[in-house]
Amino acid sequence: MLFQWGMRRQQGRMNDNVQQEGPDHSGEASDVPQEPLSAELAVNIDIIRQKTGESNDVVIRRFALGQEWQIKAAIIFVDGLVDEKNVYEFVLTPLLQASFPLALEEKERFQWIEKKLAAVGGVKHISDWGKLFFELFSGATVMLIDGVPFAVSASTKGGEYRSIEEPQTQIAVRGPREGFTESLRTNTAMIRRRIKNPNLWLETMQIGTVTQTDVAIMYIKGIANDEIVKEVRARLRRIQIDSVLESGYIEQLIEDQTFTTFPTTYHTERPDIVAANLLEGRVAVFVEGTPFVLLAPAVFIQFFQAVEDYYARFDIATALRFLRVLIFFLSLVAPAIYIAATTFHQEMIPTQLVIAIAAQREAVPFPGFVEALVMEVTFEILREAGVRLPRAVGQAVSIVGALVIGQAAVEAGFVSSSMVIVVSITAIASFATPSFAIAISARLIRFGLMFLAAMFGFYGIMMGLLVMILHLCGLRSFGVPYMSPLAPFIPSNVGDTLLRVPTWMFRERPRLINQKNIVRQSGEQKPEPPVPSRQEKGDGS
Repeated sequence: MLFQWGMRRQQGRMNDNVQQEGPDHSGEASDVPQEPLSAELAVNIDIIRQKTGESNDVVIRRFALGQEWQIKAAIIFVDGLVDEKNVYEFVLTPLLQASFPLALEEKERFQWIEKKLAAVGGVKHISDWGKLFFELFSGATVMLIDGVPFAVSASTKGGEYRSIEEPQTQIAVRGPREGFTESLRTNTAMIRRRIKNPNLWLETMQIGTVTQTDVAIMYIKGIANDEIVKEVRARLRRIQIDSVLESGYIEQLIEDQTFTTFPTTYHTERPDIVAANLLEGRVAVFVEGTPFVLLAPAVFIQFFQAVEDYYARFDIATALRFLRVLIFFLSLVAPAIYIAATTFHQEMIPTQLVIAIAAQREAVPFPGFVEALVMEVTFEILREAGVRLPRAVGQAVSIVGALVIGQAAVEAGFVSSSMVIVVSITAIASFATPSFAIAISARLIRFGLMFLAAMFGFYGIMMGLLVMILHLCGLRSFGVPYMSPLAPFIPSNVGDTLLRVPTWMFRERPRLINQKNIVRQSGEQKPEPPVPSRQEKGDGS
């Protein structure tokens, strides 16, 4: 009932999927007229050269067919997008070595060509310029024949791609060491290796009127909720944009709520995380040209779960999850608590500690809020500089800059040493948060809580946290409550939130994500010691 209510709230955006989906991105270049090809080979080649601006990477190889080389033909491909060895070995060589029968009609000629291209996959008929240019710039080899107003394309994709490497943003102590690359087909194949099931469905579309970027959605039929799959598909098809260069473009156009600092779509570059979420009933969105895959729907607690939580013992994983939540809370409120305690609530601090803090702040000319604001802004500048600079230089700038500036600020009397400690703990806590998306949310909210603490003390902090919790409870991700299974509370799914119960207790999938097949494992699989034999019992007695 809760899921249905959430989906009804999305009907204002979803409406009728059939009527509101918008145009179907069929992979035809929008700036190329959908006109039929000419029957003359020379005319077609001139049009290709004109449309591509005589680009040097568009290779046109003319040749002739027939016993007396009477039929003129040509193959066209883009250098760098194809595997040239396959082009010449499996496309051009079979055509040149075979004797082309001149008496064949147009349809029979295409059938004859298809037989000769049997070693190449993805052979298609092309009848208009839009499809021809799309196939050409997708890595296919296009073949034109004089006297035939059609073309044949063969899949010869190749070129240079980054090899599979260890993920850089989600390092795991235990687990696979491979991460996604910029090749969409390589990424989907890595999921196929993990889930060898025909119900793992993949749908591909092209988004971007200029870039024509390949975007694919992957889900497990029978486990994923059909309404969520339909909603993801509808939101993708509604996108009208000229370019998609990274999955962040897609994420911002399909998320439920724009004006929120909290991410409502999860992104990862680890195949094992994507496979695990697909098995829970989520939908994955792959984008050509980026190693980051989107997962929807996303819930709040998901951003505090690390991949090795499921590879380690349950007690260790549970302790680490509680630690991550504490880390997130510290990164959120630590400066605000210091401001409130030193400005309004000195009586809550132990006497010796408040005397030490007062002695440190005696020479500081600024109030606590200005002191904290200056230090936080300074640290954010150092962090941003460390990220943008080359890795070797950036780390040195971040470490040396923080030490030198912090020490100099204390000695000059601009800030107190206790404030440097608080800011340092806050910075380390933000780095220790598993997901960068949720960590940067805490960085932004932290400044608001600091302002409330300077105005109203602990009362302002509590009001700010209350507003944040109400906002979180009102968020949804593709119709699923963002705080589920904590709000609304679902007892059967609590075992994979702050707690991580033993693996043999994972009997159901998340209920608000999957409404069809909720059984994850059946039967009693609790580990038990072996039963001693009768002989062992006799020996023991």
